[in-house]
Amino acid sequence: MGRDSGDQFPYAAFFWPALVAASASETASLMSAQFVEMLGDGGRAPQPPEGVTASELVLDLQAVRLRDFSLVECGVPTLLCSPYALHGAVIADLAAEHSLVAALRGAGIERLFMADWRSATPDMRFLGIDDYLAALNVLVDHLGGTVDLIGLCQGGWLSLIYAARFPTKVRKLVMVGTPVDVAARQSKLSAMAEATPLAVFKNLVNLGDGRVIGRNLARVWRRGVIESDEIRKSLQTPQPAGSPEFARLEAIFRRWNAWTIDMPGTYYLEVIEKFYKRNELAAGEFVALGQRIELSRLRLPIYLLAGNADEVVTAEQLFAVAGLVSTQPEFVREEVAPSDHLGLFMGKRTLEEYWPRIAAWLNEPLPQPSVM
Repeated sequence: MGRDSGDQFPYAAFFWPALVAASASETASLMSAQFVEMLGDGGRAPQPPEGVTASELVLDLQAVRLRDFSLVECGVPTLLCSPYALHGAVIADLAAEHSLVAALRGAGIERLFMADWRSATPDMRFLGIDDYLAALNVLVDHLGGTVDLIGLCQGGWLSLIYAARFPTKVRKLVMVGTPVDVAARQSKLSAMAEATPLAVFKNLVNLGDGRVIGRNLARVWRRGVIESDEIRKSLQTPQPAGSPEFARLEAIFRRWNAWTIDMPGTYYLEVIEKFYKRNELAAGEFVALGQRIELSRLRLPIYLLAGNADEVVTAEQLFAVAGLVSTQPEFVREEVAPSDHLGLFMGKRTLEEYWPRIAAWLNEPLPQPSVM
């Protein structure tokens, strides 16, 4: 309530693009000698956080690792496409009672995998969206060529593009907290991204020698400590702040938040330009792997989950999908959870009340299309 954009860091830092958490003039000021000095900082980075659920690493590629959480060896695989954002895939497996992986398995998704995107090394700086789509395609082929796909936040639009580019490879599609049509109703972050000159983003990439350095970016934007109440709100935990139980959970969250990933500059700038500047996917102008993506050709069942307090993605940005695809209306489900952005993936109430319905929907047989 009443916060200016600078105070949005606890959320803006979680979700790509974190840069738009301030105005263009503030950005230019921050990206001065202070930022350059930080880029030269040789301090040790925090250790990558580990998820709470045991998994097997079944495929290891330059851009992504495939993690297997399966309880069985047969059936249609469900592939979680985690966000390629400032923080890693543990967003979906943070802690007991705050794990999307555990919620899905407990609700009957027994053959479950996750795309765990790698932090970009210097030799990855030129990777673009096409490279990540190609990597996702390798994962799907490794799983047999047909999957149910769950896309979280930025992983949602990647999943949508993939389904449109390879329609026979996706049986059902779930998108949660995903920006698709940023013009449908802007969020604070998408409005700032649109207003920030592209040159600012390009300068950020240049300062990282072709990459967006997550650790340094987060340190620049961290204007204050994330309040415990904000963490408690996102996790939707009944444990009172200050209790030993919440202190343990808060420490897990802060360890996750302290570790950041780097992104290729090419990928970063493509998303800024194609999604936040030109809204190409919604406009039917997005080209992926040499083919223009026509969402109107998609007819698969789709489940859309938004948060009513999501400060990163408005429900309208996600629900616009229903009007862009040709899926019959009865095969598109839309739900709004009482949740902020993070709570959609790790909030206790959302995991207990909303995700079991998604799991049950995934386990239903494919609907038979009506005869025209």
